[in-house]
Amino acid sequence: MIPAGSLHHLREPAPDGEPLGEDLTIDLGAIVPDPERPSVSIPTDDGGVIINFGKIARTRDIGAEHDENLAEDLDEGTLSILSEDVIQGIEADIESRREWLQQRAEGLELLGLKLDSPSTDVSGSSAPLSHMSTVRHPLLLEAILRFQANARGELLPADGPVKIRVDDVSSSGTPQEDREEDRQADQLETDFNYYLTTTASEYYPDTDRMLLMVGFGGCGFKKIYHCPIRRRPVSESVDAEYLIVSHGATDLRNAARVTHQITMRPSVLKRMQIMGAYRDTPLGSAPLQQQSAVEAKVDDIQGTAPQASYREEDQPRTIYECYCEIDVPGYEHKEKGKITGLPLPFKVTIDKDSRKILELRRNWKEGDELYEAKRTFVKYPFVPGLGFYDIGLLHILGNTTIAVTAAWREALDAGMFANFPGGLIDKAAARQNSNEFRAGPGAFIPIDTQGKPINQIVAPFPYKEPGPGLLALTKDIAETGQRVGGTAELSTGEGRQDAPVGTTIALLEAARVTLDAVHKRLHQAQAEEFGLIKEKFEEDPESFWRFNKRKKKARYSWDVERFTAALENNDLVPAADPNTSSHTMRVMKAQAVYQIASADPGFFDKREVYLRTLSALGINNPEALFAPPAQTPPQQDLAGQGALLMGQAAIKDADAKIAGVGVQKEKLAIEERKIEVKAATDAAQIRSKEKIEIMRTAADLAQNPTAEPVVDAFIDEQGQGVVPASPPTPAIPG
Repeated sequence: MIPAGSLHHLREPAPDGEPLGEDLTIDLGAIVPDPERPSVSIPTDDGGVIINFGKIARTRDIGAEHDENLAEDLDEGTLSILSEDVIQGIEADIESRREWLQQRAEGLELLGLKLDSPSTDVSGSSAPLSHMSTVRHPLLLEAILRFQANARGELLPADGPVKIRVDDVSSSGTPQEDREEDRQADQLETDFNYYLTTTASEYYPDTDRMLLMVGFGGCGFKKIYHCPIRRRPVSESVDAEYLIVSHGATDLRNAARVTHQITMRPSVLKRMQIMGAYRDTPLGSAPLQQQSAVEAKVDDIQGTAPQASYREEDQPRTIYECYCEIDVPGYEHKEKGKITGLPLPFKVTIDKDSRKILELRRNWKEGDELYEAKRTFVKYPFVPGLGFYDIGLLHILGNTTIAVTAAWREALDAGMFANFPGGLIDKAAARQNSNEFRAGPGAFIPIDTQGKPINQIVAPFPYKEPGPGLLALTKDIAETGQRVGGTAELSTGEGRQDAPVGTTIALLEAARVTLDAVHKRLHQAQAEEFGLIKEKFEEDPESFWRFNKRKKKARYSWDVERFTAALENNDLVPAADPNTSSHTMRVMKAQAVYQIASADPGFFDKREVYLRTLSALGINNPEALFAPPAQTPPQQDLAGQGALLMGQAAIKDADAKIAGVGVQKEKLAIEERKIEVKAATDAAQIRSKEKIEIMRTAADLAQNPTAEPVVDAFIDEQGQGVVPASPPTPAIPG
């Protein structure tokens, strides 16, 4: 390619005076001389020729190589004009949100993350007077940490954040093909979660950090793009401070200009140039970067000074990656062959300091006649605000935190001055070198009062201890803030172990209605994020399994055709249920279903109830806990097996009848034996009573000695009727 207006030697001088040979044919490629300004040929003394092409006309087809870097083809003058136009718009956007950045920096101080001890130097402390308390109430920090913990549990489960939703599993109508689609969807879900948890190892910690800032400032952003260095789709968080949006935009779709401010190391920038992502052009040295108010506050909290650690050659560069609508010369919008002047969406990457364009690419899908801009960013909102930047806990609890912090400090300072009061001392009467007295416990310090009473020389300030009114006000402010911020403790059961599940769920839903709405917004944003990641995989399918270390052991092998079909047939949705705000709510709902099924077990599928309950509890693979189902006999043997079962049943009935007759005989024998034993027992009892009566009568007669002959005769008479002792009673069978 020969740039316009430049002079080039087309032939080198022939060595040793040899002839030049035949005429040369030069292929100019996509550029040709303008017929209105013909070329000028200038012969040289050494036999060569210099051709000045003058003005060059460009004949490049706008549809050729849709995703190429157009900055490689445009001249420096055109690129400079485009760069200045884009940078002016970016600087106007930065100026429009200067107050928003300052408010964000002040909010970081309200978190109380920096150690701030009372000091005599008021200028470097947050206290208005010396020796005053600098403690901060953790109301705002507690609300942010709780929100981050809840949101992380909902959006980032341990098994992975993606759940596959099969839209049409019965399109073929064949059960075998339906099972194949189910298996395909299950494997896609498994491998997609493996990608986001293992291959893209930055996804979980990066998203966790974003959720902290979502709760703090009201919104966070995800950038989904194909990284040329990592050679795979990447979803990284972008803090709201570094996403500059045009003034007046309410969302990302209708923003005329969205700029991602990137701080890039020189080595990364050079690698991007080598790989062809950026134009290889000299940029010069990078000056010392000026920090924003938020960056300065973050460094102050962390106790770091990164600017002092950079060498001149290691100084990072500020890159503006702007997604905007511009009119690029040579690539204008045309309607019926005529230029309409309609700005088209482009991606323009500019080095801030050198103001040189590194990248200029079309930002619409090839073949799209509507020229709709590609989506690159996803917004995670907390509460939709009045403008583009949403409402966060900083805006909801900021003033409340300031008020309760002031009340805390007043109570602490009042208690301190009440215990260690200051006061006034008579300067003339008390001739001391200092008016500071520090007396230890049980110690006395002499003071010269010149004979006056000491209470006329020294008078303490009338400090008061913190009263109950101040403490009650402080508690009320804190409780109000906790209720608004969603961190208040819930007394759902009121100490009852048998509280109805429905009542408990109603109380939880009423108390968490705000957090429930926030989680639904986050789930919607996460579903949009997964959709953009899916589009990137459709552009480069092999990146899905390129870095999968266990792909050789996988039960399902992917290829481009099968993977593309799986993405078309299935949707990627968040793993958590967007209609339920938290894990606790899901457990409570599962418990309610279990109680209803237990009350009427015949109306429910017990296995399905157990499966849903275990899944709500977070049990992995709950089906493995169930006993295997009974084996069903093959279809062709049902008739023979039915006859066999009937024969076996008849044999069992006959055996039962025979056994029943034997049991009846045995029962009759036992009853007869019981009767015999009972008769023998009754006879033995009668004889025993008779013996007792005989002995009693004999004893009575023995008291009268004269009646001895009569007694003997009576005993002899009775003894003749005594029956010998009977043998032992036999045991009863059974």
